[in-house]
Amino acid sequence: MKFETLAIHAGQEPDPNNGAVMTPVYFTSTYMQDGIGRPRQGYEYSRTLNPTRKALQDCLAELESGTFGLAFASGMAATDTVLRMLASGDHVVAGNDVYGGTFRLFDKILRRFGLDFTFADTTDPENLAEALTPSTRIVWLETPTNPLLAVTDIRAVAEMVKNHASKPLLVVDNTFATPYLQRPLELGADLVVHSTTKYLGGHSDVVGGAIVGKDKEVGEKLAYLQNAIGGIQGPMDSFLVLRGIKTLPIRMDRHAQNAEKIAAFLDKQKNVKRLIYPFHESHPQVQIAKRQMKNGGGMISFVMKGGKDAAVKAAESTKIFTLAESLGGVESLIEVPAAMTHLSVAGSALEVDPGLVRLSVGIENVDDLIADIEQALR
Repeated sequence: MKFETLAIHAGQEPDPNNGAVMTPVYFTSTYMQDGIGRPRQGYEYSRTLNPTRKALQDCLAELESGTFGLAFASGMAATDTVLRMLASGDHVVAGNDVYGGTFRLFDKILRRFGLDFTFADTTDPENLAEALTPSTRIVWLETPTNPLLAVTDIRAVAEMVKNHASKPLLVVDNTFATPYLQRPLELGADLVVHSTTKYLGGHSDVVGGAIVGKDKEVGEKLAYLQNAIGGIQGPMDSFLVLRGIKTLPIRMDRHAQNAEKIAAFLDKQKNVKRLIYPFHESHPQVQIAKRQMKNGGGMISFVMKGGKDAAVKAAESTKIFTLAESLGGVESLIEVPAAMTHLSVAGSALEVDPGLVRLSVGIENVDDLIADIEQALR
């Protein structure tokens, strides 16, 4: 089946008891067993497995071309669970433009447990190769990154990682692109991580995360950790993400159509110092983006010539774009990362330009959105 069909049907069969087309929300913590040690259909306790969550996990696995999927209470819970496979002394190479919450987890929390982290420019193969060590166990990519929308050649990095002596796992945060635009597992990655809060949920009404992969042994380790740690996605939230996924292809096409027109508008504004959009001709990795992504997505960043004050003024002056954190919903959002989502990287090598503005372009009428940005810039 094609992606649009899978988004609606994958992992979701009509309920065998009554034929319900929509996956029921199973509000239950425990399940009747047929005998001692004989759970019915593998269900014992909802921390371990819940039918609604299982439907979401199976759907995500198919959409990302994986063999297993695991759903979590947040993207950070999913990220943390991946890192729990490591031991003290292990080394992780991550991009130098990762999401602020990822940096906070890696640098401020997990270092205290003996893990070592190097933040490198993953768009430069030489920099990445120099960062690898004999103790590197994970290479962590975001592509496009948050908030600078840098694009890394997943296939090239996968080949480099596979040929390295330490054989680290290649993990790709695919939140910005979604499996509709980009499938890292097909390009050689070992694991894909999502904040399903964003485009997969798509309506700013749920918080969730996911891990998808192919290797059965790795999947069993992660499922064990999911159950042992317990940062699971609840049944109602699982249902909401499943519902959001059904319209993912339509929404992502509209997000990108709007974003391309807004990017073209911003490129002509005198008070915009720098435009960043993966499919715009000015983007340094535009050819890589077009090779591994279906379209440019709905995220745009730009730097104001007036720096911090101009960025704050513009972000506080929009009327349709809502000043808020997060992204990927049907409504358009605007923020200043240095003062909001990426405040945790202040003072570090990953510090964000205070004049940077990030747009999550929604699916409203694009003329209204451009008019709103125009008056805010003015």
